[in-house]
Amino acid sequence: MDNKIAIFWHRRDLRINDNAGLYHALKSGYKVLPLFIFDENILEQLEDKKDARLTFIHDYLTKVKKEYEALGSSMIVRHGRPQEVWKSLVDEYQIEAVFTNRDYESYAKERDKAVASILGERNITFHTFKDHVLFEQDEVLKDDGTPYTVFTPYSKKWKKKLMSRMETESLSYYFKPYPNEQYFDALLQCEPMPMLSLADIGFERSDLDFPSDSVSRGLIKNYGETRNFPAIDGTSRLGVHFRFGTISIRDKARKSQNLSATYLNELIWRDFYAQILAHFPRVEKRAFREKYEAVEWRDSEADFEKWCEGKTGYPIVDAGMRELNATGYMHNRVRMITASFLTKHLLIDWRWGEAYFAIKLLDFDLASNNGGWQWAAGCGTDAAPYFRIFNPYSQQAKFDKEFKYIKKWVPEYGTPKYPEPIVDHKFARERCLTAYKKGLGKE
Repeated sequence: MDNKIAIFWHRRDLRINDNAGLYHALKSGYKVLPLFIFDENILEQLEDKKDARLTFIHDYLTKVKKEYEALGSSMIVRHGRPQEVWKSLVDEYQIEAVFTNRDYESYAKERDKAVASILGERNITFHTFKDHVLFEQDEVLKDDGTPYTVFTPYSKKWKKKLMSRMETESLSYYFKPYPNEQYFDALLQCEPMPMLSLADIGFERSDLDFPSDSVSRGLIKNYGETRNFPAIDGTSRLGVHFRFGTISIRDKARKSQNLSATYLNELIWRDFYAQILAHFPRVEKRAFREKYEAVEWRDSEADFEKWCEGKTGYPIVDAGMRELNATGYMHNRVRMITASFLTKHLLIDWRWGEAYFAIKLLDFDLASNNGGWQWAAGCGTDAAPYFRIFNPYSQQAKFDKEFKYIKKWVPEYGTPKYPEPIVDHKFARERCLTAYKKGLGKE
């Protein structure tokens, strides 16, 4: 009996349909056994033992495992440091090849390099594929081969490339789904394997609600008109599903292509920030525009705490922070307002806010979160200029005119219990401009 197998390693792709790496594993000629590792290197950085993202992952992992078992196969689920898990696996199984989908964060690339080395010592091939984005870092470049650092020309080139291999009037080559279901007979037939509980990995179940993994055509069609108003259910809230790959980015792009250019543009932003992170990994720790490192921030922990708690006295900011703390979600327009307020009104380092969002957001994605925060602070690629300072009052008047969003999250607004503004808007604006000009040598 031939016991040679291939392993498909699930990471940010918790689904079996339209999964690039799984597709290639199933076509490899080997019987395929799926794997998921609860990565101890990542888990030990999570302070909240009820981190809702772990509950989300565990729920979808359980679902995917059951889908494999309905096909007569199963999934290996392990907990530990990936290198140690793989050292164990290569002794347990006669592995000939490993397939997975690429991740572009620095830790992920270092992890994969270490795992590939371990596998290479056993002559096991390690294959990675594009699945998390529509276009990877080197697929959309300037004519001279260098990366784009401004969104608009990037998006134009992105769309041009999309059209370059259009197979039918409505379906681009790049949007084609992988027909995994045609090859499920290549899954290794085996008895169901053990499933780790949240308690087994040191966590508890969160009681937060998670957004649906499907949205209506009407919502996508009207996205351009509704997306900026936080009191309206006008955004897809699919971020957490894109983050963990419970849905296919190709599928959503395909369905939105002829419904909403604005929604498709949001997917292009995901690719844009992912390629920025891949080409300029320094942005994980430092400003993309390095001269902004000279800006002198106010290290006010008291002001930062009030911002975190939604007690700044600026109702649109406070509503956003309270929504985030209560649900793990914040409306996209309000994310910009709260980020601008922290960096420019309170003059607090964007990295503080980025780290807080990384803890709280269900849909936290390093590339997009980092890109958004650096944009708000003026120090990122394609960023808002340093002298562009959102006025929270005019933002509220424009996007929450009837105070519906504010009243939902800040019920004490308009009563003596609501705090006075933490800082005067005009004063904060002048203080910000002075600090930025000094740091940038524009005095």
